Amino acid sequence: MKLFEKLFRPRPPICDREALADFVDAQSAFIVQKGIYEYSRARAGHYAKVLFAEKEFAQSVEYSRWQAYPLGLSMVGEMINGVLASEADGMQRRQILDQLILVVLSVFDRYPVPPSIGEAAWLAARNDLAHRLDLAGGHAPRRVMDIPDPLAEAYFAMMPIHEKLRGRDFQTTRNYLRVSLCNIHDELISRMDRAAVQRTLLADVAA
Repeated sequence: MKLFEKLFRPRPPICDREALADFVDAQSAFIVQKGIYEYSRARAGHYAKVLFAEKEFAQSVEYSRWQAYPLGLSMVGEMINGVLASEADGMQRRQILDQLILVVLSVFDRYPVPPSIGEAAWLAARNDLAHRLDLAGGHAPRRVMDIPDPLAEAYFAMMPIHEKLRGRDFQTTRNYLRVSLCNIHDELISRMDRAAVQRTLLADVAA
């Protein structure tokens, strides 16, 4: 009974900055890591268990998931901005985005520099993340399914499978990102008190 209750327990609502940050963290990690693991298993086929047991491949996966994590933050962050900006005026949209960027960067900063990435590359990834989110304020919100498109090739190139063995799988990977982000969007809508989150972010502007 306890397991049943745990599995079907409603997920907590997103009403404040901390809950929003936790959502960004969990969903950004999920979208990039799930794709990496599933793609690697699919390409390895019957040899997946053997491949994942190899130390060198495990290191490659570790590198790939940390390299891809900022891309997940970017996609999830832009998606959230589209939801929050949909009912705000021009000035508020910019203020909300500025605060959302701080939330996303605070999630990035939860983690120490991954040894597989190195400090210089990790800081560069942080700067790129901030820049991509800032650019979201310069155009109308994209459809959720279109948000992964500018990052899909970079994400596909991060797969821990040699490029000669990847075949023509890019479209499949892009579609995975699209469907996954749409599912994350649906969860956000079901859990977020949009007005409360907007008030929290705008209150931080006035503070």
